[in-house]
Amino acid sequence: MFFSLFYVVKKNGKTNRRKRIEILIKIVYYALIMVRVKICGITNTKDAVFCSENGADALGFVFYDKSPRYVCPKSASEIIKDLPPFISIVGLFVNESPDEVRRISDLCRLDILQFHGDETSEYVNSFERKKIKAFRIKERVKEEDIIDYDVDAYLFDAYAKGLYGGSGEKFNWSAITEQKFTRPVILAGGLKPENIIDAVDAVQPYAVDVSSGVESERGVKNLNEVKKFIIRAKHGRIEKQK
Repeated sequence: MFFSLFYVVKKNGKTNRRKRIEILIKIVYYALIMVRVKICGITNTKDAVFCSENGADALGFVFYDKSPRYVCPKSASEIIKDLPPFISIVGLFVNESPDEVRRISDLCRLDILQFHGDETSEYVNSFERKKIKAFRIKERVKEEDIIDYDVDAYLFDAYAKGLYGGSGEKFNWSAITEQKFTRPVILAGGLKPENIIDAVDAVQPYAVDVSSGVESERGVKNLNEVKKFIIRAKHGRIEKQK
């Protein structure tokens, strides 16, 4: 961050003092509220380790057997054993039975449960682990319609008929930017290295969640795209000010 500050001061030495101060304030602000990054759809150890070593804050494992990114719980538990500390492990479930969610959570030692289906608030609220509820956006969302979900964050994804995430489709971000939410917002849906800076600028989310946008094929990550995405998500707005 300090190199960025020095660069901006040097580059803008001939501009007025007020403008330089405004730029510096923005850079410090962006650095302090650096967005978190979750890489979802992890299916193998190579991708998991690479993501964790290149700045990912969380990794997502899909336990929905109709998804092309499905990973069986036993395989996921083996991948997770090879990960370094301080990486949050997220399990994604779609309309799964409570007993099965709890069994997989214990087996894989999940930190966070992500419910991506048609789960009711009563169902979601029955779990004690940290929870994320995903909502597929068709139009403007109102928190009063989802406030009954006692979760740690809302995840907003694009609506795609017959699919529960991972469609690669983007939704209109203004559907969630016109109001403030009482819980942290995680942005998903059609994110990729080419649009992540604009996405973070527009929505200013707590975190971003990407899967298909950094893949070479379904379930396999393009490691160059992963690295590019993480750098731009976390530092793109700072670079934009230079």
